[in-house]
Amino acid sequence: MATRLDKTLKRELEVEGKLYTVTISPEGVKIVPKGARKGPEITWQTLLSGDAELRRDLNVSVDAYSE
Repeated sequence: MATRLDKTLKRELEVEGKLYTVTISPEGVKIVPKGARKGPEITWQTLLSGDAELRRDLNVSVDAYSE
């Protein structure tokens, strides 16, 4: 049985030698450079609705067109 997510969890993550703080909360997920306060955040509703994938695909197509 899984544990209910009812409070914020913070974890450190290293990607390509850079440290980030990942915050998982009942509202969504946020990742920021270690020591910073602002960074990308996505809600669970956005993830579940597929809007995040649609946005990613749109960005990829716009980048391909601009090259």
